[in-house]
Amino acid sequence: MSVEGKVIAITGASSGIGCATAKLLAKHGAYVVLGARNEKALAAITAEMTAAGGKVAFLATDVRRRRDLEALVGLAVERGGKLDAIVNNAGIGPISRFDALRVEDWDAMIDVNLRGTLYGIAAALPVFTRQGSGHVINVISTAGIKILPTMGVYAATKNAVRTVTEALRQEARSKLRVTEISPGMVATNFGDSITDQAVKEAIGKRLGNIAIPPGAVARGILFALEQPPEVDVGSIVIRPTAQD
Repeated sequence: MSVEGKVIAITGASSGIGCATAKLLAKHGAYVVLGARNEKALAAITAEMTAAGGKVAFLATDVRRRRDLEALVGLAVERGGKLDAIVNNAGIGPISRFDALRVEDWDAMIDVNLRGTLYGIAAALPVFTRQGSGHVINVISTAGIKILPTMGVYAATKNAVRTVTEALRQEARSKLRVTEISPGMVATNFGDSITDQAVKEAIGKRLGNIAIPPGAVARGILFALEQPPEVDVGSIVIRPTAQD
C-alpha cells in the first residue's frame, strides 16, 4: 500500500514534525493540506514543495478556533475531492513547575493540545462518515508515558488526547482507523513556547544532546498511513535510543 493520491490535512505544519511529515507524504504522492498559525512560513513551505513537484495547499489555522479546523478540512475536500486522513499535530509546551503558578500557560496547553485536537476530530468526522472511511492520527508525546517534574500539565493534556484516541478507536470500529504517535525528544522548536527561562535552558541542552530529527517521526506517520484499510496501527512510540 502507499499514500499516493491520498488527501491528508496536517495541523502544526509550519515547522518541526508537521513540516517534515508534509514533505515526506508529498514526496510519496499524497495531496497535503497544511494548517498552522504562521501563514508566512506555510507559504514558503508550500512554494518549496510545489517547486519539487509536490501537491500541496495551505490555510492559516489556529486550532483554538473550531471554525479554522472546519475551514482546513473544507479546503482539503474542495481541492482534493475527499479527506483520507487528518494529522492532529499542533501542540505547545510552555512547561514549568506547578508552584510557578503559570496558569495562563496551563490554559494555553489545554486549548491547543487538547481542545485543538478535539476540534480537528470534530471537523474531520462528518467527512469520514459520509465517505465511510478515514484515518485520525493524533501526535501525543512520551511525556505522557513517563511523568517528570515540570511536565505535569503538558503530560496531562497529552494523556487526555491518548484517552480520546482510544475511545474514538473503540467507537469507530471498522469505520475508520485511529492512531496515536508518541514522539520522544525531537529536534523541533518545542522550547520556543517555554516561558520559564530555567526550564527552557535545561530542555534546550537536553534536546541538543539527544534529540532525533523530525523526519524520524514523519516516517512513523507514513508507516501508519500506508497500511491497507483493514490494518489499524493503534500506537507508535518513537524516541531517541539515549532517552530514559
